[in-house]
Order: sequence, then C-alpha cells, then structure tokens
Amino acid sequence: MGLRTAAQETFEAALQDGHGTASDPQTGAERIAFWEDAARRLQWEQPWHTAHTFIPPQRLSGPEVPEADADYSVPQIEWFAGGRLNVAVNCVDRHVAAGRGNKIALHCEGEPGDRRSITYGQLQQEVSKAANALLALGIGKGDRVVIYLPVIAETIIITLACARIGAVHSLVFGGFSAEALKFRVEDTGAKLLVTTDGQFRRGTAVPVKENADAAVSGTNAVEHVLVVRRTGCDIAWTEGRDLWWHETVDTASDVHEPEAFDAETPLFIMYTSGTTGRPKGLVHTMGGYLTQASWSYEYLFANPDPEARGHDVHWCTADLAWVTAHTYEIYGPLSNGVTQVIFEGTPNTPHPGRHFEIIERYKVTSYYTAPTLVRSLMGWFPDGVPDTWDLSSIRLLGTVGEAVNPEAWRWMRENIGRGEVPVIDTWWQSETGATILSPRPADTAFKPGCASRALPGVSTRIVDEAGNAVPPHTQGFIVVDSIGPAMARTVWGDPQRYLASYWRQYARQGWFLAGDGAKYDDDGDTWILGRTDDVLNVSGHRLSTIEIESALVSHPWVTEAGVCPVADPKTGHAIAAFVVLSTAAPAAGTDLSRQVTAELRAHVARQIGPIAKPAAVVVVPDVPKTRSGKIMRRLLTQLFERTPLGDTTSLQNEPCIADIAEVCESRRRGVPQ
Repeated sequence: MGLRTAAQETFEAALQDGHGTASDPQTGAERIAFWEDAARRLQWEQPWHTAHTFIPPQRLSGPEVPEADADYSVPQIEWFAGGRLNVAVNCVDRHVAAGRGNKIALHCEGEPGDRRSITYGQLQQEVSKAANALLALGIGKGDRVVIYLPVIAETIIITLACARIGAVHSLVFGGFSAEALKFRVEDTGAKLLVTTDGQFRRGTAVPVKENADAAVSGTNAVEHVLVVRRTGCDIAWTEGRDLWWHETVDTASDVHEPEAFDAETPLFIMYTSGTTGRPKGLVHTMGGYLTQASWSYEYLFANPDPEARGHDVHWCTADLAWVTAHTYEIYGPLSNGVTQVIFEGTPNTPHPGRHFEIIERYKVTSYYTAPTLVRSLMGWFPDGVPDTWDLSSIRLLGTVGEAVNPEAWRWMRENIGRGEVPVIDTWWQSETGATILSPRPADTAFKPGCASRALPGVSTRIVDEAGNAVPPHTQGFIVVDSIGPAMARTVWGDPQRYLASYWRQYARQGWFLAGDGAKYDDDGDTWILGRTDDVLNVSGHRLSTIEIESALVSHPWVTEAGVCPVADPKTGHAIAAFVVLSTAAPAAGTDLSRQVTAELRAHVARQIGPIAKPAAVVVVPDVPKTRSGKIMRRLLTQLFERTPLGDTTSLQNEPCIADIAEVCESRRRGVPQ
C-alpha cells in the first residue's frame, strides 16, 4: 500500500503552513476523509457508521458567572462509531493470513547477550497462548492488567494478548519503585500483575519481584501475580496468588479465536505525571489509536518505495512502558507487518558501542531514539564513531521525548547517518497518542532541532493566553486545534481532571492545551521550547515536581521542599531540590550537605525510582511561595542558575530570596552548608 492516498495528499497540501484550522468546513471535511482512508488500511470486522464526533467543552454556567469561574462539560471524542475490530489481529493474525507468517516480527536481544528471533507465525501462537491463559485466570473484556516487565518478548506478547481479549493493559517502567507501581495497581483496580523474578541492568541481575510483592501488599483487586523467570534469582512466593509464566502461559493452547470489539473500547491506560503530584491515567481506545499509530508509523518510518519495505528493520529504543514504545515499538510497526528490534539493556553495557553492534547485527534501517542517548553517545565517542561497526543499513534517524539540540542532531546525522539520511525530530505526547509535528522524511532541507509542521490529519497553533496567534519568534502556548483519532479520551476515573488539565483554558475554541511553550520562525515552522507547567523532562521521562517534593517531605528530615528543573547538557533537565530541614535532621557541620544529599537522593529513588533522584540537594531556610501558598519554582531555577529573577512581588516571603541566593553562591564556592 502506498504512503498516501489522494485524500491524504490533498489534505497535506491544504496544511502546508502547519497550523491550518479545523473551523474551515472544507478543511474539516477533508480531515475526516483523510482519517477514514487511514482507517481502511486496517482490518475491520464491521465498518463504522459515523467517522468522527467531537463535542468540545460546553459552558454550563450562566452569563452572570465570570469566564474564569465558569463550569464546562467534559469534551466528548469518538472515532469510527459502530466499527468493530481486534487490535491483535491487525498486528499479528492478518499478516499470517496474508502468507507472511515466516517473516521475522521481533529480534529480541537481552542485555547479557541472549538472542531470540520470533516470526509472525510464532508470535500468533505465543499471543494466543497468553490470551487463553488470561481467560483461564478470569481476565476478560474491561479488566485491567498491570505489566511490570523489562524490554523482553514476553512484554509484547502479554500486551497483545490483553488487546486480543479486550482487557485494558497498563505498562509500568521496570525501574519504577514499589510505591509508584502500587499507585498504578490500585488506581487501575487491576486484577492481574505481570512481572519478572528480576531483570538485567548494567551487567547485574536486579531483583524485581520484591517490588511487585510490596505493590500488592495493601488493599487492591489483584488476584494473581504472573511471574516470568528471567534471571533465575531466588524470590518470595505466595501460593495460590503467584504463578509462573512457563507453567501458566507456555502450557496453554496456541489456538485462540479472537472477537471483535467496538472501536471506542479502552485499549490501554498510560500514566503521565501531572502538576498535582498524582499521575494521570490517560485512556486510549482501540480503533482510533490503532488507526493513527499505524498510519503515522508508515508515513514517518517506512521505506518510500513500497516494494522495498520488506527489508525494513525498525528500532525504537524506548522502554516498552512509555507511550513512544506503545505507538512506534508495538502497535505501529506490528500493524504494518514490520521486522523490528527490541533490546533489554542499557546502551553502554558491556561497552558504549552496544547500540552500533546491534544496528550492524540486524541491519537496522530506522533508528528512533531520545536526544539524551545521542548526547551520551557524543560523550562516549568524542572523536566520532569509529568504523568498527557497519552502520550502512541506516536509512532514517529520528528523535523523540524532547527537542533535540542542533549539535546533537548534526552529530547523529554525521556519525550514524553518514551525513546524508533524513533525521526527523518528532513532537507529540502521551495525550495525543501519536506524532503531531515532524519534518517529512522526504524533506531535503532540515532545520536541526525544529519540529517543523503538523502531520496530515492534525493541526496546531501557537497562541497567547487569550487564544490570539503569536507573531514569529514569540513564545506562546502550543495547542492542537485539529485532533487525530489517537487522542486520549479521558483520565481514568477522573474526567474532570481531563477537562481541567487539557481543555479548560481554551474551552471556547475547543483546543487541546499541550502544556509546552513554542514559537514560530519566519517560515512558519514550529520550535518547541519545553514545558510551561511544573513537569520536568529528565532524559525524556516526564516527572512531576510535586510528586518529587511529596517524596522529599515524607522523609523525617524534611519539612518543606521545592523542586525545579535546571539545565543539563546530557539529560536536558536535571533536578534540583531545595529543602528546609526539620529538627530531626543531623546537626549542622562540615559534612551536613553531603550527608543530606546522599540520604534524600536514596529516599527519592525508593519512593519514585532512580530516574527521579535530584542531581543537587540544596539546604535552605525557606522556599519562595506566593500568597496562595504555591511554590515559585521558576525562581528556584533562576537562583540556582544565576539568571535574572522574574517578578517576586507576589511572594509572601520575599526576604527568603536573598537567603537562597547566598546559599547557592556558597555552594558554588564550595563553602560547606
């Protein structure tokens, strides 16, 4: 199938400026026709009767209520109403039925060096076994399954098995702590938790099962814990609750008759940090999500020559728990029948060229990774990548998670892409479900670090707080004014939060607020400037400042904490924590700062996960707060980085600014705190 239908080409031409509006009837009609064409790429058991319904937030308050205080209804989004399909069938069975059962679906490489290649025919059998095992455990349509696994074949198998039977999956990063996992288990009301005995990380077998045990130790709906034997380490075992994968899944029948589900059936819950500290569980549904994931994968990553796509080998390096992997490591590639690579370990284990070794081994054609990793590779290979590895198979490079800095973009293209392949810097979010902005792979002139313009079928604007368009080179708020079918439908269990977080600010216009700052250049292309709220982006991982502050304050040494992002050349953002100590803390002395830093970093790692550990812990007498009690985190960043301070007139404790500045200056001079 070609990259674009006639409707797709027509619509793209209509949006060359990257910010066309959905309010124009012609554009709106073409957009719906475009997504209907994209949906027809999939196998539907029953066609839809209504392609799209969008009811934006409606004002519920009377005219006497000021706009700022008005109540609005939650937006209603629906795609392909009446249509029925099975997501797993689209990702596996239909390729087997088309005679491609012997094609490799997954090249799986473990960190220790173990390898396994799985064909689409074998994947169909493994997914069918897992589906039958889930049904035997009492898991059915609508039940939630939390998956706490590393990047191994079983993760993809159980994910597809959930989709096959209509269960709702929620994947959790294997590096998250027991507390973070526990929240997700309890919030979803999951009946099943899937985990491993351990996982390999940086050359070591790391225990995992004990975190799973702690996560299900409280009040929850979990009936069973399904355990994959990965490392062979000793683990605690609860008879009747705990089950081995090899005894439960591997012994099940490999024949399963799938059923079709309504297009709006929930497919997965993706948790993303929010400014209130409580992660938001974004709900994505089957038909719309798969349509946009599948089409956008083909558009961005497939060989432009349809006849050559059989040789594509795709590698998205994201952990399978992140939305990046859901869309461009599971559902997008598999729905297109692509061969892809998954790798369990860290990129510098056992040597910094491990990724290059993998590219050479499997002849990877598209390599999609995070700018953080690119910056790490730059540090590991300061003189450039030697010709030890054959990277000639690379046809396309891509970045995701944050805007890539131009230096890293150029290094990547020169050292991995021979100075000639396309590099697409994609911008999208857990909420949008698929790429919104990206340069076109067919472009010949790229702007390093620029997200370029909206893909066909969606559009964006950059506006001020009132919704007015901003001129070039002026930072504004980026909004999605024409959404795609992969847009999250709600926040699990909290639809009002969905309204408040994403739709309330521009409710009258019906625009989705992304929460990132952006600007246009003189050509109308979009440059993403980072978060406008209190969410940190560390190595592509979105973390809430308040969630980290809550973890710090839970330690007996801390009475108050303020967390802010500070610039870091490798990770994008690093975390700086300003803490006010309690009387339980050690007495002041020459070693206080070092002792507090070590203790609180370890505490945050236990509470949230190692990725959330502060890079710097600064002991201060107070943190700046507004009169309403909100911590002014931007001032903490400015004080730490010694940049000009913004407005401080709204503070209730303005004198603390001078105290914090003095502490930061002493810290830079190496004077003990």
